[in-house]
Formats: sequence, structure tokens, C-alpha cells
Amino acid sequence: MDHTTKNGIVAELISLLTQANAHVTFVDACTDLTPAQWNQHVPEAPYTIWQLAEHVRIAQWDIVEFSLGAAHVSPDWPTGYWPATTATADEANWHRTLDQIRADQQRFIDLLHAPDTDLLAPIPHGDGQTILREAMLLGDHAAYHTGEIILLRRLLHAW
Repeated sequence: MDHTTKNGIVAELISLLTQANAHVTFVDACTDLTPAQWNQHVPEAPYTIWQLAEHVRIAQWDIVEFSLGAAHVSPDWPTGYWPATTATADEANWHRTLDQIRADQQRFIDLLHAPDTDLLAPIPHGDGQTILREAMLLGDHAAYHTGEIILLRRLLHAW
């Protein structure tokens, strides 16, 4: 893949990961919430807003770590990817979750920009995954749970 093509694809992937495009960004979905709102259980919904955000953090961290090296060991599925259904977050935990999401997103963006990153080459320690696939997975996963966060906010009359 030539340099111009790679730069164009990387720009589109970064847009997928960081921009609203056809939907609200994860950051916007998590803005202007109170601890009561991010910890509030909604009837029939299995997770709170913070639990969804924490799940996004854990899954994104796993994908980034996998993409960066063979030494990474993924958590057990599904328990390692979700906080306990009774877990809550104080303000420090909430901000730590959001800060880690931003930091890991930037680590992945740095990987996309790295000159030696081949977007289409199979990741050596994977089973067919590529950096392109992992980027699309990150975007898809975050968009899915962003929609859930917005739905919970609507049900809480906080949107």
C-alpha cells in the first residue's frame, strides 16, 4: 500500500474512532452526567452508564494491548470484560475510566500513524486479525455501547 493510500485510510479510521460523523461521540454521550446518573440502574437494563463505560475501557484496552504485542493476555470472557453488576463509581473512578479510554485510544492512533504499521498484514500473534480490523472493531464496539449509553440517558431524562 502506498504512503498516500495508507494516510487516507488512517485518516478515515481516526475519524471513525474520534468523530461524530453519523452519530454522537462516546465523549459527548458521557458529558455532563452526575454520579447519581452514571450509577443509576434503569429497570430491565442490565448495566449502568458507568458499567457500560468501564466495559468500553476494558475491551478497548484489551484490543490495543493485543494489537501492540504478543505478551498480552486477554481477560476471561465475559467476566473479565465487565464490572460487577453492583459496582458503582465515584467521581475519581468515573474520570479514571474516561481518561483511560482517551489514553488507550491515543495509543491506538499512534500505532496507526507508525511508519512500520502495515494495516493489512495479519498480526503475527493473532489468528488472522489485522490492525485495520482491530481499528474497525474499536469503532464498532464503541458506537454500539455509545448508543446504549444514550438510551439509558434518555430513560433517566438526562439527554
